Amino acid sequence: MTRMPVSPEVATRAEERAAVEAIARVLDAERTAREWIAQAETEAAAREETARAEARAIAERTERRLASVRNAFAVRTARAVAAAADEVAAFDAPHPLNADDTTLAHAAAAALAAELTAAASGRTGESR
Repeated sequence: MTRMPVSPEVATRAEERAAVEAIARVLDAERTAREWIAQAETEAAAREETARAEARAIAERTERRLASVRNAFAVRTARAVAAAADEVAAFDAPHPLNADDTTLAHAAAAALAAELTAAASGRTGESR
């Protein structure tokens, strides 16, 4: 098969048409790429805001939990301090002596008196 010769004018017009079509394809691809980039930027901004909202919610939940722990600790501490204060007050309050207490006190006083009088008379450690 033999090719028919193409005039330079026809070849130039075909090349121009091909060049214009190629430029149009490039411009169309560039426009599509810009649209995709804009869509990706919008989606990224939405994801970023969602992540920030989730982080804020976690921080708020954590702060509430910490406040609850601090409050519980304060309540337990206040109860322990009050109980200790009650014990101190109980020790400070006068207690009436019962018969056993009186007997023990008299025996202790007699033993002390005997020891002191023995020491005064020079008979320490001796029994009568």
